[in-house]
Amino acid sequence: MITRWNDIHQMMGAMDLFRNRMNNVFNEFDRAYNLGQGWVAADTFPRTNLSDTGDNLEIVVELPGVLKEDLQVKIQGNYLEISGARKSDTPDTFKIHRTERGTGSFSRSFTLPYEVDASKVEATLKDGLLKMTLPKSEAAKPRQISIN
Repeated sequence: MITRWNDIHQMMGAMDLFRNRMNNVFNEFDRAYNLGQGWVAADTFPRTNLSDTGDNLEIVVELPGVLKEDLQVKIQGNYLEISGARKSDTPDTFKIHRTERGTGSFSRSFTLPYEVDASKVEATLKDGLLKMTLPKSEAAKPRQISIN
């Protein structure tokens, strides 16, 4: 069996990406727990719905308390990464007796079922929900093939 060098290079790149993501998970856990915040999965990994509407993928992400300025979205091919930070709204002069609303950075990444046209993506952040419309790339759309 012959394996092309490019295949190995792609596989190693995917393994590096996976290792980095797992390191981020454990680093976030350690950081949150050491700050006495406890650890809540929804704080580090915002809840997300992903739907296929035919020509587009629609994604809705729960991000209460996150400002547009503190949010980053990156798309490359069929890879989507959403990251940002939820800042504390409690003044530093207050003595905190209980903290249940998580603060800090978060990140979600997805391998989308199709490649999307990043130049046509639309995104809005309103009422704590990030809503995105991701048009499928022309190559990802089904085509009717005529038979001669």
